[in-house]
Amino acid sequence: MEQTITVSTDARGVARLVLNRPEKHNALNGAMMDEITIAANQLGADPAVRVVILGAEGSSFCAGGDLVWMGAQVAADAGQRAVEARRLAGMLAALNTLPKPLIGQVQGNAFGGGIGMMAVCDLAIGVEGASFGLTETRLGLIAATISPYVVARIGSTAARRHMLGSRIFDASEACRIGLLAQATSRDGLDAAVEVDVRAFLECAPGAIAATKHLIRTLSSAISADVIERTIQALVERWESPEAGEGIAAFLARRLPNWHP
Repeated sequence: MEQTITVSTDARGVARLVLNRPEKHNALNGAMMDEITIAANQLGADPAVRVVILGAEGSSFCAGGDLVWMGAQVAADAGQRAVEARRLAGMLAALNTLPKPLIGQVQGNAFGGGIGMMAVCDLAIGVEGASFGLTETRLGLIAATISPYVVARIGSTAARRHMLGSRIFDASEACRIGLLAQATSRDGLDAAVEVDVRAFLECAPGAIAATKHLIRTLSSAISADVIERTIQALVERWESPEAGEGIAAFLARRLPNWHP
């Protein structure tokens, strides 16, 4: 069985949850979503874990949803589509509600669901030269289940620009809109992450957990109802002719029929 992630914890209680599909640019499929959800819940419940770093192997942080997995949803029935959309939503919710500091160590490009994973981190530090994009509309899809977290992180103005037009942007822009807390050289990434790790380790873990919960209650509520609406929106979009055309065009390396 493919091992889509690796998890390790050092003597300080610093855990590393690492995406491990480098040959697929760490694209999210059903197995990876399930493994991340389980790991997040286990790390959150482990009193020995003080900080969690979300990282990735290979040249990309996360290319978003696996195209084979998304293509299967276009061909599936409504019930199966809802199961898979709920799987994605559950993974994001598990990371978002993790009662430990969650640091994104973004060593490469991130698109779609990868941006969603960055948005649920308490902070993300990335490398200069990386590219980012919410590219779902190019495929006839929508950034549905990630949208509550992305909008909460970057605001509606930036979300309209990047989610509607599927623009590719750089690390400097990611910092400007708040998606990244910092951009650094590739050689300096570990050291930059370590600065925040040490800061969190100097704080009381119970106080951190209570503060994270308080921040969520004071911010725009990402309630179960909101999450369910995003699931249904994604299911409906997977049913659309545009989604079928967009994914088919991507897999065939051709332009979709709406492209000028």
